[in-house]
Amino acid sequence: MVYLFLAILCSASIALIFKYTENTDSNRYVITSANYFIAFVTSFIMIIYGRLLNGVIRETSFIEDVSLLFVDNQHILSPYSSIVWGIIIGGISGVFFFLSFTYYQKSVKDNGVGISGTVAKLGILIPMIFSIIIWREFPTSIQWVGILLSLVSIVIINLSKKSIKTFDFKPTLLFLFIFGGMAEFSNKIYQKYALNDYKDVFLFAIFFVAFIISVTYTVNTKGKAKMKDVLTGFAVGIPNLFSSYFLILSLDTLKTSVAFPIYSAGSIVLINIGGLLIYREKIAPKNQLAIVMTIIALILINI
Repeated sequence: MVYLFLAILCSASIALIFKYTENTDSNRYVITSANYFIAFVTSFIMIIYGRLLNGVIRETSFIEDVSLLFVDNQHILSPYSSIVWGIIIGGISGVFFFLSFTYYQKSVKDNGVGISGTVAKLGILIPMIFSIIIWREFPTSIQWVGILLSLVSIVIINLSKKSIKTFDFKPTLLFLFIFGGMAEFSNKIYQKYALNDYKDVFLFAIFFVAFIISVTYTVNTKGKAKMKDVLTGFAVGIPNLFSSYFLILSLDTLKTSVAFPIYSAGSIVLINIGGLLIYREKIAPKNQLAIVMTIIALILINI
């Protein structure tokens, strides 16, 4: 549970840093590119410092090793195969990471912040449902109550009467839900079959691919790159990297269907508390209710 709390803390930090740039003339695409850059550089340094690639030998072919997963669902890939698996799954996830960010920006324009925020957070339903169907990770009855409470709290915090009245479903919401959910699900796909010792390789692949796509997109938009935006991106990149880092570690001891709703709802709670303490923002009554619900959910899930 400690790792999950650290993941939540890192996730909330990202939003609080972005909140700092809301009322400034910032280029979000430059910030995003800088964020991915510092994340992949940091993960690369962790690979070198940890000497993860030293002494790794190819005991069997990657294809043969992966084929064993279809025979034994509990099979764990060898060190060599874990590295290759991390590069492949991480590369695919990097695309989802960037697409989810892009479609969040588009959805905010099409549907507003409230609906977009709700759908983005509810993307966790994808890893939850897949983990139940594929790996039979069923929560207990009490945990189900906690999960439902956390999901309801996400909706309460993000939605308002105004956003519901003006709601008009657009395809961007569907893409946001899918891409965001798949980006989160990739953490579980890696953790389930590969050795966690090589998670830094997986994280490097995610952020390197996301950086390449993001910087290409940023250059094509011809936006100005200010040093302030670059430094903000660097500040975001570290917690962005470690939110996934600690989330992967937490999945070793927690069911996916339990970890993800608490991860998402817990992040929102810390964002609200951080907004109060750092930016002196008042917590709306409905958000206070959602915070209480999340705390109750956390207690029930840990029983």
